[in-house]
Amino acid sequence: MSGYDVAIIGYGPTGMTLAALLGQMGHRVVVLERYTELYNLPRAACFDDEIMRTFQKLGLVDEISRGAEVQRGYEWINASGETLVDFEYDNPAAGGWAALYMMFQPYIEAVLDRHDKALPNVEVRQGVTISGIEQDGEAVTLRGTGPDGKAVTVRASYAVGADGGNGFTRGRLCQKVDDYGFQENWLVCDFRLNSGVVLPKFRQVCDPAQPTSIVNIGPGHHRFSFMLNPGETAEHATKHEGVWSRVSRYLGKDDAEIIRVANYVFRSRLADQWRHGRVFLAGDAAHEMPPFLAQGMCSGIRDSHNLAWKLDLVLSGKADDVLLDTYQAEREPHVRFITEKAIELGRVQTMRDPVLARARDERLLAKRKANQGPDKLRYPGLSGGLIAGNGAFFPQGIVGAGGRKGLFDDIVGGGWCIVAEPGVLDALPASCLEAWKAFGGRTAVVAGPTTAGALEDVDGTYANWFAAHSCSLAVIRPDWYVYGTARDSHGLAELLDRLARSLKPQAMLASA
Repeated sequence: MSGYDVAIIGYGPTGMTLAALLGQMGHRVVVLERYTELYNLPRAACFDDEIMRTFQKLGLVDEISRGAEVQRGYEWINASGETLVDFEYDNPAAGGWAALYMMFQPYIEAVLDRHDKALPNVEVRQGVTISGIEQDGEAVTLRGTGPDGKAVTVRASYAVGADGGNGFTRGRLCQKVDDYGFQENWLVCDFRLNSGVVLPKFRQVCDPAQPTSIVNIGPGHHRFSFMLNPGETAEHATKHEGVWSRVSRYLGKDDAEIIRVANYVFRSRLADQWRHGRVFLAGDAAHEMPPFLAQGMCSGIRDSHNLAWKLDLVLSGKADDVLLDTYQAEREPHVRFITEKAIELGRVQTMRDPVLARARDERLLAKRKANQGPDKLRYPGLSGGLIAGNGAFFPQGIVGAGGRKGLFDDIVGGGWCIVAEPGVLDALPASCLEAWKAFGGRTAVVAGPTTAGALEDVDGTYANWFAAHSCSLAVIRPDWYVYGTARDSHGLAELLDRLARSLKPQAMLASA
């Protein structure tokens, strides 16, 4: 028997969120972090509606919101200050929250840290350096050294390495890394602003002489990032006098305080294998991407959510261990899409050739003059893995029940859910519905305000979704991705039978 259900190596947002989700599900979790304190400096700048929906699941929206600001748009300008592209974000987006929030990461991590340490079944050990991983058919054994220099041994049913691209776990387990070859050398400068200072919220300066990103990183803080020229050294670039010179168009020393200056090489790398027996890679340990879509932290938290509910099913005996093979099968294509799009955007934004940059500007200005707005980027649904069909991210709208109105997840709850139009579930065999409820699944009928016994589809979110997808019901996974859709109860019964076979294939084979 193992001491813990899951051991997590690393205590950044990926590890913190995984610990919170598993702890909420009642599993015994230990987190092992090499730093003795929280990192306390910003790295990521923002998160999206899906991540806010995850914080909603944890009951942390109000606290998180105090360290974040809704971002309405994103502007590209050229060296002359002309607007090339002006993106507008949805508010609300599909997840029921704004499409983008700019955040101060140390604040967000402090919220997650307090939440994790308050959970009775989550243990956070800081100052522990892991140096060995062993596993057998029942558990993983982690060995390392504690802050007092004494040996530490932890045994858990499963372990997750969320300790970054240069961390111990990937270095020890990963034999091969797929490198897209996209590397750029940047200077990242973070400031704490004095009261009353006004800066562009989110701007990309597409100047071939000095590509620059200007980013709001949460209330009272701002980031300027400068693409370095060949030959510029980190020692020279990170000197504060040079930083003030670079930002002088926007800030003076009386306007702000420098809180961090760092030289980063933006990379694009994916580990070839995210599962190694009972050990998994997540977040930057599994994938690194350039920041041009601001999806690095978001991707790590998506990893955590995908892993958490699958580990829960396996640990609770509701699914076979083979279910965990679907983790990489689902997440890797999603991550590759985002990585490749980020590289594509980065190459457009950071052109250093003046002739090519001028052609880019002329093309984008012509589109803007013709009122051709930029295409909105839509992330693909999941496929393969534990997806019977569709695989889209299911929206969260406003619903009403018993005189109360609110976001769907707050009214209905989390976990597996069948969302259907009126009448569809009536013909479903009682035994099928009973098995679904025994599994822990929920049902929600959504309709107009006059349909008795149904949730009111206040803003038409679900009627519109069913119409767009030519279906009458959807089976929704705990991470809000659509397992499958159907037009009637017969199609639903087939979906539920397929799900049961996918979760417990060994049991199905034994009974055959």
